[in-house]
Amino acid sequence: MKIGFDNEKYLKLQSQHIQERIEKFNGKLYLELGGKLFDDFHASRVLPGFEPDSKIKMLLHLKDCAEIIIAINAGDIERNKIRGDLGISYDNDVLRLIDAFGNLGLTVSSVVLTCYTGQYAADMFKKKLINLGVKVYLHYPIVGYPNNIPLIVSEDGYGRNEYIETTKPLVIVTAPGPGSGKLATCLSQLYHEHKRGITAGYAKFETFPIWNLPLKHPVNLAYEAATADLNDLNMIDPFHLEAYGEMTTNYNRDVEAFPLLKAILESILGSSPYKSPTDMGVNMAGKCIFDDEAVCDAAKQEIIRRYFKIKCDKVLGNVGESAISKVESIMKQASVSVEDRKVVKPALDKAQQVDNHAVAIELDNGKIVTGKTSNLLGSVSAALLNAMKLMAGIDDDVPLISQTFIEPIVKLKRETFGSLTSHLNSNEMLIALSSSAVVNPQANKALETISRLRGMQMHSSVMLCDADEKVLKKLGVNYTCEPIRRTKSSY
Repeated sequence: MKIGFDNEKYLKLQSQHIQERIEKFNGKLYLELGGKLFDDFHASRVLPGFEPDSKIKMLLHLKDCAEIIIAINAGDIERNKIRGDLGISYDNDVLRLIDAFGNLGLTVSSVVLTCYTGQYAADMFKKKLINLGVKVYLHYPIVGYPNNIPLIVSEDGYGRNEYIETTKPLVIVTAPGPGSGKLATCLSQLYHEHKRGITAGYAKFETFPIWNLPLKHPVNLAYEAATADLNDLNMIDPFHLEAYGEMTTNYNRDVEAFPLLKAILESILGSSPYKSPTDMGVNMAGKCIFDDEAVCDAAKQEIIRRYFKIKCDKVLGNVGESAISKVESIMKQASVSVEDRKVVKPALDKAQQVDNHAVAIELDNGKIVTGKTSNLLGSVSAALLNAMKLMAGIDDDVPLISQTFIEPIVKLKRETFGSLTSHLNSNEMLIALSSSAVVNPQANKALETISRLRGMQMHSSVMLCDADEKVLKKLGVNYTCEPIRRTKSSY
């Protein structure tokens, strides 16, 4: 993929502007940080050159002056809410984040349970955290939130919440997912700090939409496509336009919430430090794009990927027709179609030719390789193997995995585990290839090319199994699928 984004410049500018916000508020800033912290692959796909862990690297630049609060909605603990991308519950993700931050030398000073009403599961989670040595605070629901400002900014509103003890100039408030209460936690802290005579401010770490790119720029359209199931909508920030005469891009939820947020800030601080939702954000991403054409091309590919994902989600019953209609509209606005994804036609042609499942991969040199489902290998396994062969300069007819390695795995799947499919999925194939590499120099040569798969494009003629999806995510392969089930089974 052609690079179009300067990641080092981004880290420098983003850190610098956060430092400026800290100074603006006399040395105490609550920074709301949403989105994916460790694996922002959406950003890395639409801004080629952006590293998926850029947010963490930026925080490491500031770790000496920063501490972290993790917010989680007590109701989400009670409902056992699951993170779709990781397949783990929100409370387990809090534990994962604590460990991940700690391993990097970042301090998680506390966890706050928001919207707490005495939920049993929340109480059990609180005890677990305390036993692990983590400080826990409780924040409560407020009747009429967010409209009843006199109640919100009072002893019966934010005043009921437990004051979270912090010691660092920068307090980062993050969460396992949306609806966890990050903003409310920040505002509650501003209320308590102000009561104690401490000047503190609030800002929001932003990535998308990018405020200084046009409303219909492909990068901003790709963000809309990524949130089609949430019905998010990019729009011109009317408050920024009125205050500064400058057209900036924001999104509907922030724009709709700004009048109330501004009123709450005025009630707490006496005056609002911000004239628009764009003002609140710290977002230097747009200033780090050096090749707009490369970024536009990457964003258009992301829009097509999102189209296929939404179509597959519809087959699974996870979204409705409105989400599909929205992505189709975005594709028209971006002037793209499925034909613009080079791997789609070769995958479908191969499937028709062999009358079975098939996959196509576009390599970094532009060549396309395919793979089909056979008795021994699944289509993804075959395509990955063929891709590694080609990259390693190995002839197609050279066997890399001996039958003696494959047959025991097939037998185990069929006879012991009762698997409906006996061919190797991609995880099993890579294990077999690794075993073969011990005795087969050609297999080892192929395996050495595996890192080059990152960023490559793939399309499948059918929806993939979970095992293949997990491997492709780890390899960094950008895959799409036709919205067709692999089998007729309901489970």
